[in-house]
Amino acid sequence: MNYLKEYQKWCTDDYFDIETKAELKAIEGDDKEIQDRFYRQLEFGTGGLRGVIGAGTNRMNIYTVRKATQGLANYIISQNGQEKGVAIAFDSRIMSPEFAKEAALCLNANGIKSYMFEKLRPTPELSFAVRHLGCIAGIVVTASHNPREYNGYKVYWEDGAQITPPHDKNILAKVAEVTEFSMVKTMAEEKAVEEGLHQIIGEEIDALYMEELKKQSIHPEVIRKQAKNIKIVYTPLHGTGNIPVRRVLKELGFEQVYVVPKQELPDGNFPTVAYPNPESEKAFELALKLAKEVDADIVLATDPDADRLGVYCKDIKSGEYISFTGNMSGMLIAEYILSERTATGTMPENPALVETIVTTDMAKAIAEAYHVKLIEVLTGFKYIGEQIKFFEEQGTYHYVFGLEESYGCLAGTYARDKDACVAVMLLCEVASWWKSKGLTLWDAMLDMYTRYGYYMEGLETITLKGMDGAKQIQSMMKKMRNHPPKELAGLTVLAVRDYSLDTRTDLITKEVTNTGLPSSNVLYYELSENSWCCVRPSGTEPKIKFYFGVKESSLEESKEKLEMLNKAMLEYAQE
Repeated sequence: MNYLKEYQKWCTDDYFDIETKAELKAIEGDDKEIQDRFYRQLEFGTGGLRGVIGAGTNRMNIYTVRKATQGLANYIISQNGQEKGVAIAFDSRIMSPEFAKEAALCLNANGIKSYMFEKLRPTPELSFAVRHLGCIAGIVVTASHNPREYNGYKVYWEDGAQITPPHDKNILAKVAEVTEFSMVKTMAEEKAVEEGLHQIIGEEIDALYMEELKKQSIHPEVIRKQAKNIKIVYTPLHGTGNIPVRRVLKELGFEQVYVVPKQELPDGNFPTVAYPNPESEKAFELALKLAKEVDADIVLATDPDADRLGVYCKDIKSGEYISFTGNMSGMLIAEYILSERTATGTMPENPALVETIVTTDMAKAIAEAYHVKLIEVLTGFKYIGEQIKFFEEQGTYHYVFGLEESYGCLAGTYARDKDACVAVMLLCEVASWWKSKGLTLWDAMLDMYTRYGYYMEGLETITLKGMDGAKQIQSMMKKMRNHPPKELAGLTVLAVRDYSLDTRTDLITKEVTNTGLPSSNVLYYELSENSWCCVRPSGTEPKIKFYFGVKESSLEESKEKLEMLNKAMLEYAQE
């Protein structure tokens, strides 16, 4: 598209408000900035929108949100789903309430009822609400753990999971058909309320959601016994987790929960963290300071929309707080659920554990130990949620637990997306369980390493912004796809999975088989010595991601092997 022509249109067309025009007038003459804002339409990917907030076609603003919603509305109407309505939630980010309301009013103008939460809510509660209210779809306005300048818009379907095939591609096509803003409908809020199209929801959904969370507890009696002993430090990182997390911990009986004061209240500017990501060490600075003051057992952080959980645990021997990856915390919860469901006779028939292809291989060892079916899916929790739907439709397995390496998991089937609220709840229960035995979560993790092997995983991300960056990412993927390495860090490449072609090529026998998973721009290298690496472009950010996994006989050996593999893969990708 002609970015200068589009820029001039936004500066002069009466459709755009005065504030938008003023923002664009301020960058007049800055060709690089104008190009970045207008060189493309903000892409509606297979999950929705995500981008920097601001004026322009390549930015998150009320106009791009309306346009995407009009495409969604057109698809809902084509599916005769307008009577079911759409649930809408939003987080603490800048413009989140405004974007949520714009989406609701666009739906209303198309004759589709909206159920919008009165205030900010966690993303998993939106997933729960979609199913509870019997909606055709759901929208949550969030940019998850991205920096403060971002916002986003995720779409869910009636099963409560983020959109998967065929709905994702079909909605994307409908959004692409909305080529002019004149095709977008909206209406006044007062009229929408008067016509019964715009409904506000809140506390009644909260109470039901809380009850579902508490049902996931296996040993409430252990919590009651340890309620006064275990000390928990928690930070919502200025996001949506503060109220629901504190509420569920209180209702379960935990008495010593300390919330980081400076990060307690919602604030889209994230004044204490540049990057509100519980995967980041810097996000824990204030929480760890408080933990040392109160001598906490565990330290927990949720991201702004409360679907990811970061964890630190005190090691009694050293007195230091140890960081847990999403794989580690997920494995602790998985082991607890599988072992205690087995011990208490509450394991369902044909149980299944679901993980993504880039999640730790320790999950396979745990599933095998408890005779649980292990199912792998593509990266993205929506594919885990989709498996729950398949199990119910086909009567095959009973979902027990699902996790992904990016600090997300789900116990129970009340929601179909990762839920940091239930993860906090269960991890505090697991910590109570081990504390009753005089041990810590770190002791529990070491015990798992001894039993299953010293698995270790890593992630490297390369950010390449703008039009040139997108071309570089495409070029890197093309090279790695067409010229796979024969070895990496002394490890033989045994097979290459190309999920875009649905092929697994055995490099030893030359046999080509199917992956059995949907098409996706992902490459996976199976390596010798129980190692692997995987590469994929991000679907929501200008990034390319590299995942690694190894297994050795000690933590030191695993760490060394992982570092070597990381270095070799990045050198190969960028040479």
